[in-house]
Amino acid sequence: MDMPKHVTLYADGACSGNPGPGGYGSLLIYEHGPSKKHATKELSSGYRQTTNNRMELMAVIRGLEALREPCCVTLYTDSRYVSDAINKGWAKRWRENNWMRTKTEPALNADLWEVLLSLLRKHQVECIWVKGHASIPGNERCDFLARGAISNEGDWLEDTPKKI
Repeated sequence: MDMPKHVTLYADGACSGNPGPGGYGSLLIYEHGPSKKHATKELSSGYRQTTNNRMELMAVIRGLEALREPCCVTLYTDSRYVSDAINKGWAKRWRENNWMRTKTEPALNADLWEVLLSLLRKHQVECIWVKGHASIPGNERCDFLARGAISNEGDWLEDTPKKI
């Protein structure tokens, strides 16, 4: 089955403590086939020791990695960290400055930002910030998936990978 040209991606991360156990949830919604039926794919994993921002990034990364061909993606996130860094060009500037936010302050999560920036070059992504816990079904579903991944302690991965 070929992926469509347009995909909607909802992404959310959660952490119990920060740092602490965390999880992410991604929801892909796309039309496929001549009937333009909607299909969905859900992704989630939990980690033993991570941060909320790393989980927010992992939700977007895993969602975009699931696409088999370049797509136009409408990304919905309740993370200002993610949306502002993409929309305001902060992440690109951090990379251009050797992963420094200022002359003395390093950018956090450079390993994940590097992966995400590579995926943003592959796909045409419009990133839209949405308010969390505002009854937006896709966002609520991702929050549910992320929190569920935290509660599945037996399925936790170790720390968020430094190189993915």
